[in-house]
Amino acid sequence: MPPPSDPSRPRLPFPAPPPLVRTGNGRRTLEFLAGNVQSEMLLADPSALVLAYTRAIMCFALFVPRPRHIVMVGLGGGSLAKFCHRHFPCARITVIELRADVIALRAQFAVPPDDARFQVVHADAGSWLAGARASADVLIVDGFDEAGLPPALGSARFYGDCRRALVDGGVLVANIFSYDPAYPGMLQRLRLMFDDRVCWFDQAAGNNRILFAVKAPVPLPPGAATPRALRLQGWVARRHGLGLGLLNRLLVGAVVRALARRGRPGAR
Repeated sequence: MPPPSDPSRPRLPFPAPPPLVRTGNGRRTLEFLAGNVQSEMLLADPSALVLAYTRAIMCFALFVPRPRHIVMVGLGGGSLAKFCHRHFPCARITVIELRADVIALRAQFAVPPDDARFQVVHADAGSWLAGARASADVLIVDGFDEAGLPPALGSARFYGDCRRALVDGGVLVANIFSYDPAYPGMLQRLRLMFDDRVCWFDQAAGNNRILFAVKAPVPLPPGAATPRALRLQGWVARRHGLGLGLLNRLLVGAVVRALARRGRPGAR
């Protein structure tokens, strides 16, 4: 006889097929639908970022170079969580995942165990963020299911809760398919909630549009030196689609390589 259900545990709005794990050619993938790869891992280097969109997301480091708290919506195979855990050693990382069957795969994808610095929370992201205090320097929304990005993760209410969960100067990173019919509406809501301080790097991740929305930082005293990150945030306030595709892909590669050096012996 199964144990009684816990009414406090999050539930999927409809029964979802179990995730598929495939291993071969030195790689392991997580799929919610056969052939639809959600996450990919190199068995020889589990913390490497294989998929282009995950590398593009790391450009949040241009806005917040040394985050103290990174919050992620969606665990998947843990690619982003593992990379940040390794290469942002001073950051606390909180991952919000709705699906218990995805969390159960963490060992197969070498996701670190929970400790004082790293935690995977089984919760509905909308409910969790609605009650979160302003503590996140970086908030990554990558909560896809087999049908794409759930509408609740692109609503005005959700983006408002995301903004409140960020500290001043923090950045929301939203992964949205550029061909999603709901994309224009989500972009409009992001611009509204973040005072139009939204940008993306054109053609950096194929059909994945990685949007960066900056919460206006606290103004500096007159005459104070302006850090590079704040200058970039000011630029975002004036620009939206940034640069040429080739240059942006080169930029993404340079950012990921620079971050990866933090994990090498003797790196600072």
